[in-house]
Amino acid sequence: MKKIEAIIRPEKLNDVKQALDDLGIHGMNFIQVTGRGAQRGIVHQGRGGETVTVDLLPKVKLEVVVRDAAVDRVIDAIINAARTGNIGDGKIFVIPVETAVRVRTGERGDVAV
Repeated sequence: MKKIEAIIRPEKLNDVKQALDDLGIHGMNFIQVTGRGAQRGIVHQGRGGETVTVDLLPKVKLEVVVRDAAVDRVIDAIINAARTGNIGDGKIFVIPVETAVRVRTGERGDVAV
């Protein structure tokens, strides 16, 4: 099993959710976060020539745990749904998961995902 964490633009959340639903991936968590990457924020030119730098931008962090066989399909679905082609589209991280346990039934392993 793998945990996929994806940092995406907030406006792409519904597209990513739909893409994962289309794959049959229904269990997921989303967290509102702020951060920055290579983009290092954005600069606004204010009235009167004033420059304002916003270096922490709102993002959404998606967390989903999937079977090993589904990892590439899930990554491709997130990329296709979240990509705008601009800096700040996000990042995806894949992390090994030792086990999963369904609290309601006590089931363990892949069946709990």
